[in-house]
Amino acid sequence: MTQYIRNQFNDKIVCLVACLMLLTCEDFIEVDSPRGQISKEVVFEDESTVNAAVSTVYAKLRDEVLLTGNLYGMNVLMGFYSDEVDYYSDINSDIYPFYSHEIIANNSVVNTVWSGGYEVIYMTNLLLEGIEDSTGLNSTIKEELKGELLFLRALAHFYLVNLFNDIPYIETTDYLINQDVARISKDLVYDHILEDLLQAKLLLESADVSGERIRANGFVVSAFLARIYLYLERWEDAVNESSLIINTTDLFHLESVEDAFLKNSSSAILQLKPKNAGDNTNEAISFYFIFGPPYLMSLNPSLVSSFEASDLRLQHWIRTVTNGSENWYAPFKYKQIENTGTSLEYSIVFRLAEQYLIRSEARMRLGNTELAEQDLNIVRARAGLEAYAGLSTVELSNAILEERRHELFTEFGHRWFDLKRFGEAENVLINVKPNWQSRDHWLPIPELELLMNPNLLPQNTGY
Repeated sequence: MTQYIRNQFNDKIVCLVACLMLLTCEDFIEVDSPRGQISKEVVFEDESTVNAAVSTVYAKLRDEVLLTGNLYGMNVLMGFYSDEVDYYSDINSDIYPFYSHEIIANNSVVNTVWSGGYEVIYMTNLLLEGIEDSTGLNSTIKEELKGELLFLRALAHFYLVNLFNDIPYIETTDYLINQDVARISKDLVYDHILEDLLQAKLLLESADVSGERIRANGFVVSAFLARIYLYLERWEDAVNESSLIINTTDLFHLESVEDAFLKNSSSAILQLKPKNAGDNTNEAISFYFIFGPPYLMSLNPSLVSSFEASDLRLQHWIRTVTNGSENWYAPFKYKQIENTGTSLEYSIVFRLAEQYLIRSEARMRLGNTELAEQDLNIVRARAGLEAYAGLSTVELSNAILEERRHELFTEFGHRWFDLKRFGEAENVLINVKPNWQSRDHWLPIPELELLMNPNLLPQNTGY
């Protein structure tokens, strides 16, 4: 995709000797120096080394880009960009424009999100090509790994297309092809995403081979497909895929609000395991503060005040920090910031509550308001709230959007994407973001990328 990606990855498939000696995959592919390299042909002949390589794609998402719980992931950046999180730190940083809506095309964080997303995609393509050519892996292992990688490739493209609108869909590591690649329409991107996911579903079993819900399987793909179909307004398909998860009661059920984000939660469909033994989540560290005013961020008071007083999520997922007469609010879904010897929390990417909310919305769109209310009320009952009954379609739509706001806050940009899907982004944000412009529905294509590849033009409108 870019010269940077080519320089970083081409002919550097792995610092494998160090990886095997440490029994870890964390530095796989990303290393800049060729310490102890062996050829990629050897890597792809051994199941353990290929599995280590695939695990590194998850690690890239966890530690560096898109799904990371640090400051450059969707949790934080799109929390600032929407109406979830207020900013308290240096206004000269490249993160501040996400909060103030003053992003320009040479913003370094925007460039990191774009280039990091395509690095993940490059890694998936590199591994897909190596697995396809391997003669040492049996067909079953090949299919499972290919299914995972197709899921991961689709996942990275999903976030990029929802942030940047029309983007390239990259399916090769061939630099001669990728250096001149052009953007394709959002609809075509989604066609490719669905193609990858449907193929992944055919290749993957539904069993959790990891035992910790940390690798994609058939259920993970179904959870993602349910979200995709919701975004594409394919309501019946969204109902079918979410129902597949919801009805598998021997594997998935709604944990209590208190236990929902523990690593053994049966609500978790896919989660990211911390890098080191005993570590917990990056999210807990990023959102942590105990003195006011905060050093970086606090939940927007309007979000906090929108919860019903009896909502258990208000009690367990939000912590109030007081200094004199002033209050600030810390996201508190993840509670462990220290190494606990044995990890207690993993970063949950897909979870059951979202599937109920997906099915509720899809049923509402199909006119099945009674069933939609039932799904919504299951989520509400877990939060200690009274059931809705007899809502009009408009009332139910507003209730679903609000329930998603309360259930999914500071999780991977859900709030921002929901405001756009419901056509409410401008109506809501123009009142809380003084610099809001209609162009802000999309981030700019990074200026550096446009300079290196003019085929990515035109720039998104308004930048």
